[in-house]
Amino acid sequence: MKKLLYSLTALAFIACSSGKQSPIDREALVNRNNPQVTSFDSLSSLSVGNGEFAYTVDATGLQTFPEMYSQGVPLGTQSQWGWHSFANPTALRHEETLKNYDFGRGRMEPYSVEFKEDGRNKDASKWFRANPHRLHLGIVGLELGKNITPAQFTDIRQTLDMWKGVIHSNYKISGIPYEVETAVHPKSDMIAARIHSTGHLGINFRFPYPTGGHSDDACLWNANDKHSTTIISQDAHSAVLKRQLDSTVYFVAIRWEGDALLTEKEKNYFVLTPKNDTLAFTCAFTSETPSAENATAEQTLTASAEYWEAFWKNGGAVDFSLCKDTRAKELERRVVLSQYLLAIQCAGSTPPQETGLTYNSWFGKFHLEMIWWHQAQFALWNRTDLLDRTLSWYEKVEPVAREIARRQGFQGVRWMKMTDPSGEEAPSKVGSFLIWQQPHLIYLAELIYRSNPSPEVIKKYNHLVQETAKFMYSFATYDQLKSRYILKGAIPAQETLRASETVNPPFELSYWHYAMEVAQKWRERAGEKRNLQWDEMIDKLSPLAYNEDKLYLAAETATDTYKDIRFTSDHMAVLGSVGILPMCKLIREDYMKNTLHWIWDNWNWGKTWGWDYPMTAMNAARLGEPEKAVGALLMEKRTNTYLVNGHNYQDERLRVYLPGNGGLLTAVAMMCAGWDGCSVKNPGFPKDGNWNVRWEGLNPMP
Repeated sequence: MKKLLYSLTALAFIACSSGKQSPIDREALVNRNNPQVTSFDSLSSLSVGNGEFAYTVDATGLQTFPEMYSQGVPLGTQSQWGWHSFANPTALRHEETLKNYDFGRGRMEPYSVEFKEDGRNKDASKWFRANPHRLHLGIVGLELGKNITPAQFTDIRQTLDMWKGVIHSNYKISGIPYEVETAVHPKSDMIAARIHSTGHLGINFRFPYPTGGHSDDACLWNANDKHSTTIISQDAHSAVLKRQLDSTVYFVAIRWEGDALLTEKEKNYFVLTPKNDTLAFTCAFTSETPSAENATAEQTLTASAEYWEAFWKNGGAVDFSLCKDTRAKELERRVVLSQYLLAIQCAGSTPPQETGLTYNSWFGKFHLEMIWWHQAQFALWNRTDLLDRTLSWYEKVEPVAREIARRQGFQGVRWMKMTDPSGEEAPSKVGSFLIWQQPHLIYLAELIYRSNPSPEVIKKYNHLVQETAKFMYSFATYDQLKSRYILKGAIPAQETLRASETVNPPFELSYWHYAMEVAQKWRERAGEKRNLQWDEMIDKLSPLAYNEDKLYLAAETATDTYKDIRFTSDHMAVLGSVGILPMCKLIREDYMKNTLHWIWDNWNWGKTWGWDYPMTAMNAARLGEPEKAVGALLMEKRTNTYLVNGHNYQDERLRVYLPGNGGLLTAVAMMCAGWDGCSVKNPGFPKDGNWNVRWEGLNPMP
């Protein structure tokens, strides 16, 4: 049976593929989309990184003017391990963030929330929401002196060479040429740079104290008394600095070539000054005392080039150069840049924050309902190893998730929403009540299995799949009056709805149906029997509620869906029921198509998020409306804006929003390679002769 299933999947893949074609010139594809910067623009900073660590630079090729970029795309130096907590002198406890709720399940359920009333509960919720927070590890920029400003720079020509993972920066300062190359080592949290100029050369290493802010560059520059930077070793070509911030300690190892001198200019501020016209150096950040000498700048640049060439030559590729539609060039640019950004920002050992490793949002914490948007695309683009690297984190935090489920009276594990590497649940008036992050583990594990259907994958993830499904089963409530299972007591993906009032949100119902079916398949793959109680729940899940116009509602209880602005703003999550997910028996295709058309014409698109556009595109593609699929991806709305550097801009707070980039890649993969059972070539693109999309190495969606 299993062989037959995968034979059918393979046939579906062949049916949906682009047929015989000459190989895509991948180097040409990447290079024609390399970002070009010609001025100081706070929204045009460029980054290099490796998934665990990223370094973002201004037009100088280093972090020379961080204050200028702080309200744009900030000049971050961030890692997956770099976190800090302020002191907790009154011994606030996480239990003090809990508040009981009655959702009609015969018991009180404690949730970690934000308290409004003054007292220890409010103090605790505020402290645990902001701690720990991700660190900015340090500014590494040109030391030019106070009299040099961006106005004195001319002839700026900066290019991010994505094929090699190197930023080339050329410019003149008061007429004197500067050349800078910048890269990050693919296997170390290490910057490398080569600078050549006959003008003044110097590199500064400046270290901020964290702000603890909700959304900022995490740089507090007027708190030098709260942290320290000490040289613990130094010789003619290297030095190691020790950073101490409260109880947090990390190290900075600097290595340079040629004659240069490292001096302390002031507290937490060091300058490396060379004695000739060229300076090459590396700067590594580590959580423990460095045990080996840094690689050289040349070695790092070479390793970067080798890594990125292999990255682009493997995995999927989509070429829009033969398309006649004038929008195709922009779509290709977004697709190529999104692959690069997600590889450097979202492919680490912990799930990524929504602003990646560029700057802090939600205190630098990550949101597990977003992991699907960041990382499902890795499997569809044949880079499943990057998804697997992150998904392994769930094993580490299973005990925390199990305790959340236990205290609320549920079985299995309840995955937290807003969290940090420890898995501790951040208090939230919304996040603690979300449930759509729950099935993500099952969906993503299934993508890994489809890429590598092996006993090893089953052994690694089946336990987590089953424990996740146990919670999902116990969370559903049986409605004896109507002989059905319902979902209640949760805030759905469309966060304008309230937990106390919402029954049967459509996306969650569909996701419960899909994920529980997959969990049963995993039982069979592991040699276990199907759980009959789960089968009964799958069979009796409530169908999606609709109104007299045959439009699906935001929830069964949201009867005024098409009259109340609350229900026509934020995420149009109902569309995710078909698009992110395959069509299921809970849904009528004609009603879903009606709903798509109404949303297209009437939704409050000014109150959407970056991933709403690819979600709409995937829904349209599955419903046989490729014109709308393309139109959704390229809709001219503020939250669907993609900057020069490829970042999905949302608003003044979120100038970076990587779930939009990830959603774009997922949608494009599906629009090219289709989904299980697809029999159409490039099903998400119009057949009007204007979309000759060539692709290779993509996998179909479930």
